[in-house]
Amino acid sequence: MSNSDYIFAVARIRAREKWLLSDADVRQMTAMKSEGEVLAFLSDKGWGTSDTGRDAESMLEAEEKKNHRILRELKVPKAVQDVLSLPQYYHNLKAGIKEICTSEDFEGVFYDLEDFSKKDVVKILQEKTFYRLPEHMQNTAKEAYEIMLQTMDGQRCDIIVDRGCLEAMISAGRASGDAMLKSYAESNAVTTDIKIAARAARTGKSVHFLKEALAPCDGLDVKALGEAAARSEEGLLSYLEGHGFREGAEALKKSPSAFEKWCDNRLMANLKLQKRNTDSAGPVAAYYLARQNEIKMARIILTAKANGFTEEDIRERVRDMYV
Repeated sequence: MSNSDYIFAVARIRAREKWLLSDADVRQMTAMKSEGEVLAFLSDKGWGTSDTGRDAESMLEAEEKKNHRILRELKVPKAVQDVLSLPQYYHNLKAGIKEICTSEDFEGVFYDLEDFSKKDVVKILQEKTFYRLPEHMQNTAKEAYEIMLQTMDGQRCDIIVDRGCLEAMISAGRASGDAMLKSYAESNAVTTDIKIAARAARTGKSVHFLKEALAPCDGLDVKALGEAAARSEEGLLSYLEGHGFREGAEALKKSPSAFEKWCDNRLMANLKLQKRNTDSAGPVAAYYLARQNEIKMARIILTAKANGFTEEDIRERVRDMYV
């Protein structure tokens, strides 16, 4: 797309931004008494369709589809779409491998992607025609499939696919030629690697596990991060404090949910810089990711309400919004 094309696309995005959930909306949802109140609030905001009614999961799935559709409607180049959509594609790969290897039905787990549906993934895996997968996915799919088939180690399958996804996003970000997309892909890898290291430190995982799980990226020495996490949680905290992630370390000391919140807010702070941009893929990508963030936030609140969490518990988990 040319700069003039992006100016038109950004104008459409700016019109849509006014419908995004604000921090005030999230505070209002957090204070509501029940899941039903939250669903009614979202329905009044235009969430869901006439078919989804007030069913939480159906409403959220409908919003996911709407968000994915906007990229096609704006004719966003594939290089841009790849950076944003790869997590869904790799999620379907992971679900397909587990369904084939365990003979369990994972219906409802797959994203409804037009060119990579459950049917597509399962057929490729059943026939072992890995060459039909995107090139960046082929080696990851083969490795994860063989490990799952031989060991039935679902966690190891997950880390191989998740690392492959991060590496593909970094590569796509660099290939896109857009500074924001490159920065987002790298930042996402950094926060995801730190999340993996935090979970590994908490559960006593080995250096070997971390070496296999962590994706190399700019801004983070994954070898040193893995060694620190393998030593102890204290070792990880010391590494984070000494390498520019003091706020992350403080959040991790507080609670796992506070740490997850810090990771998401760190990414959102970078996205907000795109509000001043007018003629590149940045604002379009930022809008898509902002919508993903608000869908995630709605899911957190709805799940919390359904399970009787207190307002204080929910406030600890709420993320910063884009608007």
